[in-house]
Amino acid sequence: MNPADLQLSLAPFQGITTPLFREVFTRHFKGVDKLYTAFFTGGHIRQKNADHPDLAHTHQNGVPVAPQILSKDAEEILLFGRQCRDKGFEEINWNMGCPYPRVANKGRGSGLLPHPDKVEQILESVFPALPVKLSIKCRLGYFSPDEILSLLPVLNRFPLSEIIVHARIGKQLYEGPVNLSAFASALPLSKLPVAYNGDIFSKEDLTKLQQQFPTVNHWMIGRGLLYDPFLAARLKNIPIPENSQFVLYYYVTELYRAYREKTEDRIAALHIMKEFWSYFSNSFANPDQVFNQIKTCVTFSDYEGKISEIFEKSF
Repeated sequence: MNPADLQLSLAPFQGITTPLFREVFTRHFKGVDKLYTAFFTGGHIRQKNADHPDLAHTHQNGVPVAPQILSKDAEEILLFGRQCRDKGFEEINWNMGCPYPRVANKGRGSGLLPHPDKVEQILESVFPALPVKLSIKCRLGYFSPDEILSLLPVLNRFPLSEIIVHARIGKQLYEGPVNLSAFASALPLSKLPVAYNGDIFSKEDLTKLQQQFPTVNHWMIGRGLLYDPFLAARLKNIPIPENSQFVLYYYVTELYRAYREKTEDRIAALHIMKEFWSYFSNSFANPDQVFNQIKTCVTFSDYEGKISEIFEKSF
């Protein structure tokens, strides 16, 4: 496959891949073909979303955005679809993959996966009244990777635009290896386009996956793009700037200044950047040492000094 034909998307991370983050990220780095919002829940949806920043733009720097919903209620999905249609969006994504117990125990996210009958009831109510395309992001299951084998025949009955499968079960959270054999067993059962998500950190990772799953063309990447913002460009053979460390410095600096402005210079901006650096520190040869310097900062002055020191050593 021609690397230029790869479809790559940035996975949604609650609290990390905010509209502001996506705007700054796509301004500095090439190769990502689609962005997903963090999930909206019933509380957000039933309050009017007219001014929600995640629905302010259908594209960010030319990259299309797909709003995501976390729900087990067909009426919420329909209402959200209508709201998004009115905003100009063409697709929404249904989150059936969130692994956190506080979500799954309420029968939402990956907590829906052991219940294909409930999924079927929801989809029967949603189609054909939904005014936008619907894709699904899920896992192999919540308790067992075999759960997807019972789910796929249900999903095949509906005109979903795509199924994005994170190759873990909900109980794993993000720990342990991805289950490629279970993904391989599930893939031929789908009559719908299937995208892969899980542990793509390098070109070597993607090459191995492409060899094993040649019918997959859409690859969703989460932590890999937070660790290495140039990863999408590397995967598509887009030239990396010679001054790549300067690009990273300007990216981090712009993100920091934007969060300070958004929070009106409250210390919350520092907490946001610390969470960002818990991933981004992996761009450096000594990530633990780098992150330890960041997480001890208690003032903006501390943070700015540490950032200068970290990048000076990397240039």
